[in-house]
Amino acid sequence: MIYKPTIGLEIHIELNTKSKMFCSCKNDSSEVEVNKNVCPVCLGHPGTLPVTNKEAIKKLIKTALALNCQINKQSFFERKNYFYPDLPKGYQISQYQSPLSKGGYLDLPSSKKKIKITRIHMEEDTGSLMHPEGADYSLVNFNRSGVPLMELVTEPDLETAAEVKEFIKELQLILKYLNVSGANMEKGEMRCEVNISLAPKDAKEFGTKVEVKNLNSIAVAGASVGYEIKRQTEILEKFGQVIQETRGWHDAKKITFSQRQKEEAHDYRYFPEPDLPKLVLGNDFIEEIKKELPELPSGKRERFEKEYGLTAGDIDVFIGKKDLADFFEKVVSELGEWVGSEKGVELKDEEMKKLAKIAANYLINDALGQEEELKFSPENFAEFVKKIYLNEISSKIAKIVLTKMMQTGSDPSHIIREEDLSQISDTIEIETIAKEIINENPKSVEDYKKGKQASMQFLIGQMMAKTKGKASPELAKDILQKLLV
Repeated sequence: MIYKPTIGLEIHIELNTKSKMFCSCKNDSSEVEVNKNVCPVCLGHPGTLPVTNKEAIKKLIKTALALNCQINKQSFFERKNYFYPDLPKGYQISQYQSPLSKGGYLDLPSSKKKIKITRIHMEEDTGSLMHPEGADYSLVNFNRSGVPLMELVTEPDLETAAEVKEFIKELQLILKYLNVSGANMEKGEMRCEVNISLAPKDAKEFGTKVEVKNLNSIAVAGASVGYEIKRQTEILEKFGQVIQETRGWHDAKKITFSQRQKEEAHDYRYFPEPDLPKLVLGNDFIEEIKKELPELPSGKRERFEKEYGLTAGDIDVFIGKKDLADFFEKVVSELGEWVGSEKGVELKDEEMKKLAKIAANYLINDALGQEEELKFSPENFAEFVKKIYLNEISSKIAKIVLTKMMQTGSDPSHIIREEDLSQISDTIEIETIAKEIINENPKSVEDYKKGKQASMQFLIGQMMAKTKGKASPELAKDILQKLLV
């Protein structure tokens, strides 16, 4: 039988505020000293009172607006009651009945499939357990306790592991563009839970839901979905019953494993937090946040394709590396100003796209990966692109110049002078070298005269080798063709 997976996500995101959600303790995910950023409030001491972090509320609203959510102008916090060693108060301040936002969506970049978002609400994070190797006990580090935690819940609109991975990756990018979270899954700044069920393809009801918790990478989230689809299919094929439960991921074995039966909302005995007032948001407050929204990945993709004519692969690189994209745009801006001042005309679209493609090609294929931080300026790189565009340097010399630029940060003209890399454009000199190449390669000359065009490319290659890439390829070709008539 063919089974259809139904998948929803619950994603927890630590916000990058300076202080915690309900106290003034430092919010620092990189802190290595245990139990340093703690106080009586986040440790749950009797008699302490929480105070809501306004900046955390703003960051959640910014995220909700970017994801097309409706903002609830009146909401409130609740106590989610359960016992676990890393929960110092015995309850977690969260939201259930009245979240800050609801009803948004995110479009998957590849298919444009709309994944609906049920809600985005605010809560506080728990502490973290430490398990000393070989010990029969665990320790608790409360540095993370009380950190602002935003929870995003999707509708069960996802159907494959690929869609799950794409959703998480796009959300991660949006969070970074908004500067609301580092969203580093390996550091625990973003944690994912997958709810998945299987049912016969034409069934009108969902199958039994299984939740896989605490997935700490995009790859692991995808792998857990793939494994659960396989596991649940095997159970159903044997006429077994899938159990509603919470499962974990065993990274070494690449399998999920049973942890406990799945809790329902009533198990947590939610009730309004008596120590915090209702959240009442004015229109002006929301509008000011809306004005702060930057260009998002989806908009940047469309613009880069339309304005610069870049390939989907190149666009994806730039979208994933915002700093590199910003550098690229500064380079293109410099090139546009150069054409306007040098030629006295406005840059035509096709010329602009050609220049942009040259810049993107050398940034992505040559500069990227060799240096963590580019040492040269956008102005110097724009000058480098100009020299390629005007055929002042060959592709071989361009790679030499760019390597020197990455090492020293110098401008290309200075490097070309210092390294004696200026292009040979003297016709007599190139003709002399061309005659030597013809004399040294009689077989290729004969093949060319018989109509084999590849032989001409070989002869040009020999010219470039002899001149160490300093000859103009176009001029070399013209002269060779004239000599071989």
